[in-house]
Amino acid sequence: MKYLKFLIPFLLLACNNDKIIILPEVKQSNIQEVLDVSPAYLFYDFTAVNGVELNRKNLIISTNWLVNIDKRLTLKQVIPHIQFLQNKKRSSELHKNEDAKNFYSCNDTSIKNLGFIEFTEVYYHLKDSVASYDKTWSNLEENSLKIQVESLKEIQISSLDSTINLQGLVTELKNKPKTETEIVVLKLSETLTFQDYISLKSALNSVLSDKLVLDENEFIY
Repeated sequence: MKYLKFLIPFLLLACNNDKIIILPEVKQSNIQEVLDVSPAYLFYDFTAVNGVELNRKNLIISTNWLVNIDKRLTLKQVIPHIQFLQNKKRSSELHKNEDAKNFYSCNDTSIKNLGFIEFTEVYYHLKDSVASYDKTWSNLEENSLKIQVESLKEIQISSLDSTINLQGLVTELKNKPKTETEIVVLKLSETLTFQDYISLKSALNSVLSDKLVLDENEFIY
């Protein structure tokens, strides 16, 4: 089925439970329509364990998964649940569909409707999984462009000595010479909100090319 677009796209009323998700905003998403989907929800809930509640009862393995996440949640709250969902889908054999993908939903202000950011092939690494984290980090290409994000105002890029903000990062990546393919690796503070994360991913999507590629591994510290 086609995912319904809402009159108020930055608010989702989920599962008839009167629970509200405030979606993250982007100026423009690179995907504006997804077909054959089933939804999951991550609610901001200060009464729940760790302040987050996952509802996945409507997910169907063979479909594209649309994960709706409240923008106020932090990566520390969100990523363990995303890893759980990814592992469920990747390990499933029954009704598996190799073409089915995973998307985050967002409020695309350019069209005043829903937009989508794919994360099917993203592998998240948490600092708590020390062995896996360190091994994957040490195996990165030596010429990888490492970007460490403490906040959207404090971003360290391995080719620069000083920190920059998100707009500075976009400008720097746009102006880099594109002689050889360069792999961008993200190292992200767990205190970033999901809004921060989606803003970052959306900004990076606007400058990626066949010469500037985002690594599938993302590290949360």
